[in-house]
Amino acid sequence: MRTRIELQTLLEEILGSSNVWFKAPPKEKLHYPCIIYSYNGTRTYRANNGRYLKHREYLLTLITDNPDSELIEKMEDLPFCTWDRQFVSGNKYHNVFSIYF
Repeated sequence: MRTRIELQTLLEEILGSSNVWFKAPPKEKLHYPCIIYSYNGTRTYRANNGRYLKHREYLLTLITDNPDSELIEKMEDLPFCTWDRQFVSGNKYHNVFSIYF
């Protein structure tokens, strides 16, 4: 199982900046585009009366000014990452993804 820090580094590479947050800072410190993510539980696969595989699930929220940002496709290209929904808040587009990492 990979670490949260490895996920942080991967997201920073995709975004091209360090505007990636595990715990969101106050709104006045956010610079867009940015990604805010949180832990959403662990998925465990079992066989033969034992656990053989375990993945942590994270919810990722990509916040941009552009509803058609190329970052959406980059996020969807990540292994085990799926787009869930988009909503608008404060004139910013929020795209929510889930990823097993």
